[in-house]
Amino acid sequence: MKLVSWNVNGLRACVNKGFNDYFKEIGADIFCIQETKLQEGQINLEYEEYTQYWNYAIKKGYSGTAVFTKVKPLSVRYGLEEDHESEGRIITLEFDSFYLVNVYTPNARRDLSRLDLRLEWEDRFRTFLMGLDDLKPVIICGDLNVAHHEIDLKNPKSNSNNSGFTPEERGKMTQLLDAGFTDTFRHFYPQQTDAYSWWSYMPKVRERNVGWRIDYFLASSRLNPFLIDAQIDSEITGSDHCPVILTISEISL
Repeated sequence: MKLVSWNVNGLRACVNKGFNDYFKEIGADIFCIQETKLQEGQINLEYEEYTQYWNYAIKKGYSGTAVFTKVKPLSVRYGLEEDHESEGRIITLEFDSFYLVNVYTPNARRDLSRLDLRLEWEDRFRTFLMGLDDLKPVIICGDLNVAHHEIDLKNPKSNSNNSGFTPEERGKMTQLLDAGFTDTFRHFYPQQTDAYSWWSYMPKVRERNVGWRIDYFLASSRLNPFLIDAQIDSEITGSDHCPVILTISEISL
């Protein structure tokens, strides 16, 4: 099974930059997107074989997530378990052998004015995932808005207290992994450098590969025997992020 995740940073703009071509070429079984930045009825995408699920933000032109899947889920929920969040950040699909959680994690903002909110959200999100994991294994994908280790961004020293690389945010990622989850890319490529999924729009930044790895597939650690590969499609443009891919075998636990 092939799963793809892509922060498209505005789906309508991304469609004009090759999204449909990539979607059809990659042939994912499940394709998740973040930052759709649209409301219901603002785009019409029909892909044969796929069922689609959308979580729109109340605020126009902001956030939002969607999932396109060839495999019909047993159930679908939006937001965290106890509430439907207004920013459209989470879609959870239940399948026979696992849960899939598509997430767009809140940004702490450049001035860190949302850092406290972000950290509180991380605790609720981790509790939510652990509750799912008690029932069946979980695969989490999306823009987690954090570079976990220094290897995960080009300039760690100059970014040590910047949004997305603060000790607090990195610590929350460590807590999540320590709770029984695997960073699938690092599972296969623990020492690979210059592997990034996001680049600033500033001139020449992407060309020089001055990036961050903030888009992930995480999985319950008991799924490790079923992981086949994790990839970063860094040559794909259309957004300031690129797609990330996870390939897994049939899960039998």
